[in-house]
Amino acid sequence: MVAGPTIGIAGAGSIGCFVGGMLAAGGRRVALLARPRVVAAIEAHGLRPTSFDGFDQTIARGRLALSENPSLLADAGIVLVTVKSADTADMAEIIARHAPADAVIISLQNGVGNAAVLRERLPGRRVLGGMVPFNVMALGGGRYHRATSGDIVIERDDADTATKLAVPGLVIRPTANIDGVQWGKLLLNLNNALNALSGLPLRRQLGSRPWRQLFADQLAEALAAVRAEGIDPVSPTPIPPAWMPSLLRLPDFIFEPLLGRAMKIDPEARSSMWEDLKLGRRTEIDYLQGVITEIAARRGLQAPLSRRIVELIRPAERDAKGSPGLTPAQVLAAN
Repeated sequence: MVAGPTIGIAGAGSIGCFVGGMLAAGGRRVALLARPRVVAAIEAHGLRPTSFDGFDQTIARGRLALSENPSLLADAGIVLVTVKSADTADMAEIIARHAPADAVIISLQNGVGNAAVLRERLPGRRVLGGMVPFNVMALGGGRYHRATSGDIVIERDDADTATKLAVPGLVIRPTANIDGVQWGKLLLNLNNALNALSGLPLRRQLGSRPWRQLFADQLAEALAAVRAEGIDPVSPTPIPPAWMPSLLRLPDFIFEPLLGRAMKIDPEARSSMWEDLKLGRRTEIDYLQGVITEIAARRGLQAPLSRRIVELIRPAERDAKGSPGLTPAQVLAAN
């Protein structure tokens, strides 16, 4: 039985299509605002959310509102913003023109500043921050696969929007500290660029101690920066942020069981930044390592590894040839 307000997915890429598919599978009215290639694939095949835990369901085209025309948002009671951080301001303008004034706007994006951008561009509207901890792979033919574990977290409000939005198979929890949660996710997302540079599946990359040591060194730089800002990050995993650098540096035979308890990862899962390089798209490096290097510069701190990784991602973006397939030694060269 379909229930509740229409949920508009503003910028339905991998995350938006998976979340929208799970909501539709749970009986919600869903409207996907997407690019033509995404619309065409779902028109032809339906929308198929799948997951590492065995979930697999195809949502027939007729059960979804689907268009590249933003007038699709005219009936939305909730709008989930799932575009990349650089596109947030433009999407806010679209929402302002097309979504009802009383629609709840929820940012389900990487980075820490998107809700603030939405509030600035959408004055008077209810905007909630959110965090998606898991990775989604676009596998073609309308299939979007959740490859890692974790629960969506949304800023708590008086209407208990987070709890009401949840459906079977898609846990959504409220939090009173969305800033801390988003900073915790940013710290984990620092590995996105390493994974993109390596070209390896996430499980294999995290199973390699030299790659983990690079991740640990990045985290140490980032933790110094966020502490200087007075930020207390909340980890989306059971491992506290302060413990992570030391745990990542452990030998493989000790670390691997800890990773298995902290999160589930499909064998072929890769980061969204790896996918961006593969498809010749702009990455979110400015909203991840770029944030850390900006804080470090402002606070008089050193963040040489974070700067080095930004410098390596830039030419990979320009070349549009996918992952450069670097080794840890190559990442460290000239650092």
